[in-house]
Amino acid sequence: MAAAQGPSWAWRPVARDPLLARAFHSCTVLRGRFYVVGGLPYGGAHEPLGDAVTFDPAAGRTSRAGGPDGPRRSHHDAACVGGRWLCVVGGWDGSRRVAAVAALDAERGVWEVWSAAPGNSPPAGLSSHTCTRLSDHELRVAGREGGTRTQRRYGSVYTLRVDPTARTYSYREEGCHTASRSGHCAALLHTGGSHPGHQLLLFGGCNSPEPDVAGHWSRDQIQEEPVVASGLTEKLSRLVSSEQGTLQGPRGLRHHSCSVVGPFAVLFGGETLTRARDTICNDLYIYDTRKPRRRWFHFPCADRRMKRVGHRTCLWDDQLYLVGGFGEDGKTASPDVYTLELTI
Repeated sequence: MAAAQGPSWAWRPVARDPLLARAFHSCTVLRGRFYVVGGLPYGGAHEPLGDAVTFDPAAGRTSRAGGPDGPRRSHHDAACVGGRWLCVVGGWDGSRRVAAVAALDAERGVWEVWSAAPGNSPPAGLSSHTCTRLSDHELRVAGREGGTRTQRRYGSVYTLRVDPTARTYSYREEGCHTASRSGHCAALLHTGGSHPGHQLLLFGGCNSPEPDVAGHWSRDQIQEEPVVASGLTEKLSRLVSSEQGTLQGPRGLRHHSCSVVGPFAVLFGGETLTRARDTICNDLYIYDTRKPRRRWFHFPCADRRMKRVGHRTCLWDDQLYLVGGFGEDGKTASPDVYTLELTI
């Protein structure tokens, strides 16, 4: 009798389109579609893309959005506001790092010009940072500010106020700081105990395996847009139950992806600073917050074709999707869309 096999995971291809072949882009769920903005079309490209592409996961179709006037950006981040606007924050424009905010009106399908409000105190420039939505008027920006020569020994944290009605934005630097991070990811996670709420954790982007806290909020301070993923959450729970886990996370990982699925932060791929060769990874890491002593679970992948860097994952309709990124050579962008398949 053959021995029973334990839980396993794999990425299953579900769509393919050359318009999605890019890396260091943003990918944001808005109105049931993935809005993919900017990025680099191939390794060594000197100028980022200036387009927006939508992918409909229900239909498996891709189309262009916003017209030809989009901002040229890579190594940026984006967040949806008001269920209508996609705010593209910071990034590399081909010649310098910028902190400006560009907005795509998904209702009208056009790019809008948003201006800095009075009192705006922007960072020197942003790239390989994170931007996390807290509400329809407040975003939290953390990570790399300016170039390598202007980067300080710590990372700055900014509150970015946006006003869709006035088409304005304004930065304010917070008093808290993090380790100097670049190419990290951010996860807004629930906290329990006597004072339940939320905390924003930063993973990777530096040599330390420890996450940084970039903010604490009570429950009523966060305007959540919960994504129901009960089936995927249950499968992840069974997957981690097959391992003992560890208290220490991956060291030196950057330009990976991260999505929050229930009580789990799911990280995939990226490149590691701890190896001189074969730096691009295809490993899955799961951060489990269900107990006070939070644990990491590491699941290696034997399929070298799934090595990815500069990619994005998105959670939609109880499935985790993988979009874009460079492959093992660090130069060729993937046109494929995958979903995470868990066999329990």
